[in-house]
Amino acid sequence: MEDRIREKLKILADAAKYDVSCTSSGSNRKNDGKGIGNASSGICHTYTEDGRCVSLLKILLTNYCIYDCAFCVSRSSNDVKRAAFTVEEVVALTMNFYRRNYIEGLFLSSGIFKDADYTMERMLRIVKKLRLEENFHGYIHLKTIPGASGELVTEAGLYADRMSINLEMPTEAGLKLLAPDKSHTEVKRELGVVRAKAIQYADERKLIKSTPSFVPAGQSTQMVIGATAETDRDVMQTANEYYKAFSLKRVYYSGYIPISSDNRMPMIGTPPPLIRENRLYQTDWLLRVYGFDVEEILNETYQNLDLDVDPKLSWALRNFQLFPVDINTADYRMILRVPGIGVRSAQKIVAARRFGKLRIDQLKKIGISYSKAQYFIRCADTPFRLNEKDPYTVKRIILRSSQSKYLKNQFQQLSLF
Repeated sequence: MEDRIREKLKILADAAKYDVSCTSSGSNRKNDGKGIGNASSGICHTYTEDGRCVSLLKILLTNYCIYDCAFCVSRSSNDVKRAAFTVEEVVALTMNFYRRNYIEGLFLSSGIFKDADYTMERMLRIVKKLRLEENFHGYIHLKTIPGASGELVTEAGLYADRMSINLEMPTEAGLKLLAPDKSHTEVKRELGVVRAKAIQYADERKLIKSTPSFVPAGQSTQMVIGATAETDRDVMQTANEYYKAFSLKRVYYSGYIPISSDNRMPMIGTPPPLIRENRLYQTDWLLRVYGFDVEEILNETYQNLDLDVDPKLSWALRNFQLFPVDINTADYRMILRVPGIGVRSAQKIVAARRFGKLRIDQLKKIGISYSKAQYFIRCADTPFRLNEKDPYTVKRIILRSSQSKYLKNQFQQLSLF
């Protein structure tokens, strides 16, 4: 690889790491001359719906940008080294890495130079050349550019597997404070274009089998958390709105990392709110998979998530009057709401109890976290005294148990040495 290309790759792969829409961890493994192969900058990993780990080349087309978003490392006023790939360079990099079995696909985003359509047109040329000229059938995740024309976005959807566009801030007010040149209206328009075209192509495919696929892996968005003053309720209400309006596959929550010296930004010099980010992902999972509503978890009284315990346990402790649940008679929806019982375990419980009443040892074999669930359930041989504790005592016991398990695991790992 030429030094010039290697330098560009280093700059633009590093700038791309702040986009979490592709769950990733960068790799830069060096060969000391005694091994085989090298892992280069920009190689990251994402996971498919069936659990496979896919390696991607994750880069920006350019980190030049006409916008001055306060939270962004590539903002126009920031003093960073700039670089830009040509269309041909991105295509060549992708194909060379693919042929060497470093990657299985491409994650391509970009700063905005000149204007939105100018940038989007070049990104479109890249994916078209990969598909049509290089006959590349690997995975492509393409970030669309806010403000780009619907025609360019629609054409790009014929070649990309997944498309996404960053919402940036959870509310319009927060966005206007830190990125006054951007608008949620533009994001909604482009998400709406992709959703409408996906429905249109799906309907046409029912009649004409040769109809091409359109963004088969769906679309997603991302919000920066902690840079503005929104509550967790604000964040999850926005996420829920976009899930319902645009059938998103995922909403990603990126804890703000203090990389900016802009006086509009908070938390300079403090670590990112990683535990809050984790709790938001857990809440997102409850909305998408467990059938919860936002207002059940977060409301006027509880504006922010409990950082001590996961949101499902927090909800159960606040609604302790609904428990204990009788595992042998409760419906599936209520079993699914018991802390320590996941989707697969709930399905197994409903299936198994048709053959007889379930007991504690059977529940453990099914795979539930009995140490947590025991305070919220009854089964055939449950001692009644276990369910007589108040929610504050239960929370204290569970937290103490979790801390004890953590310390035990740490001791076991240290003992290996």
